[in-house]
Amino acid sequence: MRVVTWNLWWRFGPWQERQKAILGALRELRPDVVGLQEVWEQGGENLAGWLAAELGMHWAWGAYGDPGNWQRRIGDSSVGIGAAVLSRWPVLEREAIGLPTGEGDSGRGALYALLDAPSSPVPFFTTHLSSATDASALRCRQVTVLAEFIARHRGAAAHPPVVTGDFNAWPDSDEIRLLGGYRTAPVVPGQVLIDAWEYADPAAPSATWDLANPYVAGTFGPSVRVDYIHVAPTGRGEPGHVRRVWRAGDAPVDGVWPSDHTAVVAELTDGYGG
Repeated sequence: MRVVTWNLWWRFGPWQERQKAILGALRELRPDVVGLQEVWEQGGENLAGWLAAELGMHWAWGAYGDPGNWQRRIGDSSVGIGAAVLSRWPVLEREAIGLPTGEGDSGRGALYALLDAPSSPVPFFTTHLSSATDASALRCRQVTVLAEFIARHRGAAAHPPVVTGDFNAWPDSDEIRLLGGYRTAPVVPGQVLIDAWEYADPAAPSATWDLANPYVAGTFGPSVRVDYIHVAPTGRGEPGHVRRVWRAGDAPVDGVWPSDHTAVVAELTDGYGG
């Protein structure tokens, strides 16, 4: 099962040209399931819906909390923002929640989708946490809500949960450690979710917020990985085991960089021979 997570940078920058570049990159990747953040919606049109139609996939979308701060940044109160899931398989269930925010923060959220994969339904999640550099304590509160949300929906499916998103947090941060359970106590006892990048080639480029990207070049550095795919620790050959992980969307498509973030891609053992 090929899983992608990608922050699509909402309606910032040359978004119409970027939209085509995003589609081109996803076509090349041929994912089974994609967790997307900063997905726009306006007047019945939805970026995730358009991508799903072009790629022949199913989809689900859920709004963040209060979109006001986002809308003020582009001067358009008619554009919504949320998280989305694209799936090769039908979506059996879905639920979206808002996450805690701080004073002056933009709305944040998480989306759950239960995917009707051949061997067993896959509980899949995608999220977007607050971005302020000094907001680790807030992100820890958001991860607490996220972990409890995962626990409510992971069910008794044979396939363990897969959690994707833009956590806006460095790999050694407290908020990432909260999900793992092996460096600090997990929010939900027994619920351990590890960073799939632990299985990556140590020499592979890892930054998803990368100063080599022209949309990022003029911002605060350094280059760092802030986007994640989290999975339960499973043995080789078991559903959800990480076989390979790498970056994507890290170069222009027809001269246009797709987003200010690069994507993360993981190939997981899917339990039906893949």
